Amino acid sequence: MPTLNPTSSLTPHHAKYFAWELTRRRAASEEDRLSQSLFDASVDLNPHQIDAALFALQNPLSKGVILADEVGLGKTIEAALVLGQLWAERRRRLLVICPAALRKQWAQELSEKFNLPTQVLDARTWKQLRQDGIYDPLDRDVISIMSLHFAARMEEQLGNIPWDLVVIDEAHKLRNAHRKSNETGQSLKRSLAGRRKLLLTATPLQNSLMELYGLSSLIDEDIFGDERSFRAQYNNTDGDLAALRRRLQAFIKRTLRRDVLEYVPYTQRHALTTPFTPSDDEQRLYDLISSYLHRDFSYGFPQRQKHLVALILRKLLASSTEAVLATLEAIKARLQKLLDRQSIDEEWFEHLIEEDDLEEDLLEAAEESANYEAHDTANKVDFELLSKEIAELDVYIEIAHSIREDQKSFALLNALEQGFARMSGMGAPRKAVIFTESRRTQEYLARFLEAHGHAGKVVTFSGGNQGEAATGIYQRWLARYHGSDRVTGSPAIDRRTALIDYFRDKAEILIATEAAAEGVNLQFCSLVVNYDLPWNPQRVEQRIGRCHRYGQRFDVVVINFLNQRNAADQRVLELLQDKFHLFDGVFGASDQVLGRIEAGIDFEKRIAEIYDCCRTPQEIDAAFASLRAELDADIQARMLETEKLLLENFDADIHSLLKTHKERAESQLDRITRLFWLLTQYILAEQARFDSNLLTFDLSLPPLPQIATGHYQLIRKGELAKQAQIENTRIYRLTHPLGEYVLDQGRNVPAPTATLRFSYAQWLEARNPRISVIEQLVGQQGWLQLNLLELDSFQREEHLVFTAMADSGELLDQETCEKLFQLCATAEPTHSAPPDDLHGNARRQIDAALSQALEQNDKFFQQEREKLDAWAEDRILAAEQALQDTKLKLKGLKRQARTAQSMDEARRLQDDIRKVEGEQRRQRQEIFSVEDEIEARRDALIDALEKRLHRASRTQTLFTVRWSVS
Repeated sequence: MPTLNPTSSLTPHHAKYFAWELTRRRAASEEDRLSQSLFDASVDLNPHQIDAALFALQNPLSKGVILADEVGLGKTIEAALVLGQLWAERRRRLLVICPAALRKQWAQELSEKFNLPTQVLDARTWKQLRQDGIYDPLDRDVISIMSLHFAARMEEQLGNIPWDLVVIDEAHKLRNAHRKSNETGQSLKRSLAGRRKLLLTATPLQNSLMELYGLSSLIDEDIFGDERSFRAQYNNTDGDLAALRRRLQAFIKRTLRRDVLEYVPYTQRHALTTPFTPSDDEQRLYDLISSYLHRDFSYGFPQRQKHLVALILRKLLASSTEAVLATLEAIKARLQKLLDRQSIDEEWFEHLIEEDDLEEDLLEAAEESANYEAHDTANKVDFELLSKEIAELDVYIEIAHSIREDQKSFALLNALEQGFARMSGMGAPRKAVIFTESRRTQEYLARFLEAHGHAGKVVTFSGGNQGEAATGIYQRWLARYHGSDRVTGSPAIDRRTALIDYFRDKAEILIATEAAAEGVNLQFCSLVVNYDLPWNPQRVEQRIGRCHRYGQRFDVVVINFLNQRNAADQRVLELLQDKFHLFDGVFGASDQVLGRIEAGIDFEKRIAEIYDCCRTPQEIDAAFASLRAELDADIQARMLETEKLLLENFDADIHSLLKTHKERAESQLDRITRLFWLLTQYILAEQARFDSNLLTFDLSLPPLPQIATGHYQLIRKGELAKQAQIENTRIYRLTHPLGEYVLDQGRNVPAPTATLRFSYAQWLEARNPRISVIEQLVGQQGWLQLNLLELDSFQREEHLVFTAMADSGELLDQETCEKLFQLCATAEPTHSAPPDDLHGNARRQIDAALSQALEQNDKFFQQEREKLDAWAEDRILAAEQALQDTKLKLKGLKRQARTAQSMDEARRLQDDIRKVEGEQRRQRQEIFSVEDEIEARRDALIDALEKRLHRASRTQTLFTVRWSVS
């Protein structure tokens, strides 16, 4: 990067040019379209992520695209780049829709890595915001994040907002959006119709080509015709897949892991299985509670919630005695109130889930099933049976109290010893993350490990992080980073960050509930312990992925526990290990397997059914064998081959293409760094003291009340970014309030006509590389003008157009002018006027730039026209296919009539034939009007596009100067 020259040689004209260059709205086709977002991101970006984000922004007429990278390649980062760029362009009606479990992860990623403000919306926060006086929580300059379920409920409110972009994560959940029975998909299609969408999924194609049709219809109803024409053309044995691939390439981009191995190094993962044998009391408690759960009826839980309560109790039984004890006591307390004829808490189950920090998915399921008929009146209760059930629960609770320490926790000590030995052998840090599904198990393990050789080395991480120890860590962290941008002002986010920092810097063991499997990055840790093993393979993969991710330098060891006295637990581990390959290899679970689980089998419920219904080891073995067979049947070789043909990139030069993207991005970032730093020095020269070597400054006089004084560090990448995260430092970037102030001031700085004396000698003295085109100008002088061309076309775009000429009459091109402004200069008043030739040349340059911009937009127009032509052909084909189907039906009826066995059957068939013949005549008559109607709609859409192609263009002269080079 060229030396950052002192501001004493910067002129107002430099400042104005730099500010406009940093903020102008670039055309969709420009290679540096992502420049602002790339600069502001606190993350090292990979070339394929830049490539994907550019793909998502490339066509201003597109209503959306699908980014379908394989698992682990950073689709969230790609979408965040797009959101960040739109934010920088002041397009701030932005929405993220994702599964409930991923909402916190999205909020944290956008906040920490892109400095983007977010709000997570659900029924509770929506109500609170309304009570706080915010009439429409969606109509704010903040990125809204909500679950699929909540988005479907908010159809009317979502439809009222002119969204600039809607990101839909895990979009394969909406693969059946085209079906009327898919309520969520249909709701989102209605509320988001016409809005630009970005769909993210690692598994765009799982079981049927119709899933691609469903996803396309969610983006844009005009990509394909109706279902009939799609099936006829593609979803059959002789479907034209080559034609389908061509159409998909316009809106689906998929990158595979093998495409990026050259610059994304992945480590291996290895499994260690630690067997343990529960004590007799532990096993007795397990057997008694299992029998309790097998009953057809009990007062312990409402019938409609029985499967959920059973699911949770079985998970807690596998977790710790401490966890199951609290649940038993909660059930008993509820029954005691019923016995005493007191009113009972109908939301007790939801409170139980929240208190134990269990999965949010369970809470959502509990809320949906809460509409049950409570047993709260005396005439519905058999009090004798109720008393017996309470007495039974007392027995279970007594046994649980007698168990001081679980055998599995002693096995954990051995497992950690083994794991740390492996870490030492690899040279990896002595760090382990222990995942448990229960907060009570977490608290028990923390006490147990502190008492057994790990005192002062354990930290806990949960949904609330409100414990005394966590609060102490948080307060010390706040004091350390007071006055820096490490402190976001959101207590929830800052507590999470403080605890992760403490784990990285001081502790050895992090004990985490499922909350840590969502949105925290632990690539500095390479030992993962599944103390409780989720039955959901995707949750297991998500846990391991916290450590086994980009940036991990060591192989990751995954420890699982094997209960020697539980056949079902053994089979679950075997299935996750052998069928899903979660615990070993380079990548872990494959997209195909995880995607098909999601598509065809509600895996967790199936396992719960096995636990509920199977008593003997033989029954358990048979049930798991059946489940494995079902999985095998789901993973079809033909569908995998189809996916490869349709979605994989066959470009032999993909590696060189991605490398080029990376080089261009790095070059552009260097340029932006230089322009932004110099502009900041110029604008804040009287208010701050600068260190150009460290790219830091101390702001003593804030230009606006909302901007804090203090130490600022220009945002950096890679290792320098880590160094920048120091105490009392604010990260300075384009979208920081101070950065936005500097840019606004720069755009509006007065730049009157003057003589600028550029110093090429000073450039060389600073040991910058030679610039041959500037060397040829040394000793010459002339005139230069900078104009801003604004074009309203398919979207608003801005172009900076230089016009310059030497006194000799030689014209300087755009690139030469841009290089000229890399040099220092001094500004002096001038009394001479620019020649008429300068204005004439400027008009020609502006016209040429406008013509070039319109030519590029015409390419987008032609792409959209081709899409609409194909859509019209699909619709006409559908009408013709309907007529063809009627002809075949008529042919079949006539064949049946010739072989009728009775007069009655013959008469009935003749009636059917007459009806179908009437339908055929009607379809023949209508097919021409249908063609006319479809073509008229296509032509109307094309006419509307043509009118948008060049709605208006304006030119503004930013400055005119006399120049010389010495």
